[in-house]
Amino acid sequence: MIEVQQLTKRYGTTLAVDDLTFTVRPGHVTGFLGPNGAGKSTTMRMILGLDHPTSGRALIAGRPYRDLPAPLRSVGALLDAGQVHPRRTAQGHLRSLAATLGEGPRRVQSVLDTVGLGDAGRRRVGTFSLGMRQRLGVAAALLGDPEVVILDEPVNGLDPEGVIWIRTFMRALAAEGRTVLVSSHLMSEMAQTADHLLVVGRGRLVADVPTDTLLRGAEPAVRVVSPRPDDVWRVLEPAGASLAARNGNELLIEGLGADVVARLALAHRLELHELVTHRRSLESAYLELTQDSVDYRSQPFDASSDPTSHPKATT
Repeated sequence: MIEVQQLTKRYGTTLAVDDLTFTVRPGHVTGFLGPNGAGKSTTMRMILGLDHPTSGRALIAGRPYRDLPAPLRSVGALLDAGQVHPRRTAQGHLRSLAATLGEGPRRVQSVLDTVGLGDAGRRRVGTFSLGMRQRLGVAAALLGDPEVVILDEPVNGLDPEGVIWIRTFMRALAAEGRTVLVSSHLMSEMAQTADHLLVVGRGRLVADVPTDTLLRGAEPAVRVVSPRPDDVWRVLEPAGASLAARNGNELLIEGLGADVVARLALAHRLELHELVTHRRSLESAYLELTQDSVDYRSQPFDASSDPTSHPKATT
């Protein structure tokens, strides 16, 4: 189990992490979400003893990381897959780590096989793709068969097969009773992987909630397409509907379920061409939670103002 208690980190005048308190429990995949610069990586580094907090503390199995009797057997972590000497082979890198644990070549080959690099062990890491480096980082995290696994953006650079593999892998670790904390910017992937979510913004905790609860936080909207949209709206409004959006013959209705919309349309003999329920996505829930915590917000793209969109004049 990971316990973060009133954790705060300042870099000069910058408040990177602001009084964070949360618990990551065993048997679950806990997703750690937030905009760039929200303090996720800094928090993970403090949990692992790589950065010292300004105040507060982070505990693993009731102890700070530095006080664990066998840290690599207690915690496996991937923070930066690029931090491997490029001239080392995958086997050489893992064997040097395994030696500190009293493990030999058999364990090294076992974790390479687990992450799909069994045939690449003799290759130099400098020849690896980003996805292969990510897999190597996961292999290093597994060497000590740890009870706690911390992964920072583990799907970066992975192909579709790799994304499915890491998702299945993390859920399998949690099913064994391990504590799994993973950060990611891929909302669709977190919706399929994480049982629980921690959302931070500007260093503060915005949400600490089961994934299913967050996704149920808003009723689904109903998309209605009809050749008589005005008549449809006149029927639905008195029944308690609210109009979220309209585009031509298409209405996006909130406050009524698709079954009620269908019955009302039938009762008034209104023709419907489409009737689709739009359920809340993790992406939309995340954007609602973090809308006031984004430091860098892009503007809508206007092709007419983009000089690269116009051909150069020729003479």
